[in-house]
Amino acid sequence: MIAPRIQTFPATLLVGKKSITSFAKNNTFDLWHSFSPRKKEINHSINNDSYAVEIYPTTTFFQNFDPTQEFEKWAAISVSKIEEIPDDMEALTIPKGLYAVFPYKGKPSEAMETFRYIYGEWLPNSEYELDSRPYFAIMGDKYKGEHPESEEEFWVPIKTR
Repeated sequence: MIAPRIQTFPATLLVGKKSITSFAKNNTFDLWHSFSPRKKEINHSINNDSYAVEIYPTTTFFQNFDPTQEFEKWAAISVSKIEEIPDDMEALTIPKGLYAVFPYKGKPSEAMETFRYIYGEWLPNSEYELDSRPYFAIMGDKYKGEHPESEEEFWVPIKTR
């Protein structure tokens, strides 16, 4: 595993669909299946990137991991401004903040080893701790779903210890 790049992410406006879920009753497929065909309805999109956003209730969510604990999951795209939001969609602002950015190549369903590395090895041995801002993955032009050559980036909110 490679070390992440540390980067300040600017405040970013998103429009998309959200769901309350847990790791035990993962509804990611349903969320994206309902959102993806409707992306074109969103005005003022900045690029073709999709954002998979997770908002956890506490910064100790992973330390005290319970697969049934619920959190917000979003399927969204970034926009330059918000005027009209399509039916059944909402707006979300990711606040400006410091992130550890981990590139990932492979099937999304096989990313658990990367997450074990991030939270079990890299983070405890770094000068950072988790911050209480949204976590997200950016899926750009190289994202190919469940293809072994698919690429995305995992953005983990951090702050100096």
